[in-house]
Amino acid sequence: MLAQEVAILDGNSPLWERARALLNAALLLEQHDESYVWHGWTKRQIEAFLQRLPSPCSLVVAVWQAALPEQASAQVRGAAAERLMLGLVCEVVEGEIRSLRTFESLQAAGLKAVDELEPGYEDGLAILRAAHALVAPVAWALFTDWQTWNEWLFGPDEGQPLKDAVDKGALLTALAQAGRCVLLGTQTAHRYL
Repeated sequence: MLAQEVAILDGNSPLWERARALLNAALLLEQHDESYVWHGWTKRQIEAFLQRLPSPCSLVVAVWQAALPEQASAQVRGAAAERLMLGLVCEVVEGEIRSLRTFESLQAAGLKAVDELEPGYEDGLAILRAAHALVAPVAWALFTDWQTWNEWLFGPDEGQPLKDAVDKGALLTALAQAGRCVLLGTQTAHRYL
């Protein structure tokens, strides 16, 4: 799942805090045997997904949270109405994650400032283009809200740790069909430019 050496780019970015938790979960899965299940995720399930990806490629996740009413009324001009909570690009080579970077690093490819990104079509395509330019073609990109992300990542009930593996692909497909997230990339039916 993880390469022997994983490069962490822009690890001092404010977006890295949430990404760090994902890396910790991946390390937990790596250290346990095949029977270990983390919120429905298994090492075997993730490795099978990564092995089916083209090499090299990138995986992108963008998770926003709507501003609270008091935050929206006091909003600074030019700032997005929704706040980006997680913006992460994973580089995958030969079925292994080789590097992780936040959207902060994508500014080198012309992406606007993270606090200005919005969960719309234009910014979504800009993120995909920047990830493609700096990392590799985007195989899968997930754009969603914080509630949907947590439901998919941790399972339907965060208070109840799951004892059995869950088909996270089927769950994500159901969430996308319900309009709760958008999936784009070279491996989806909806390819980006």
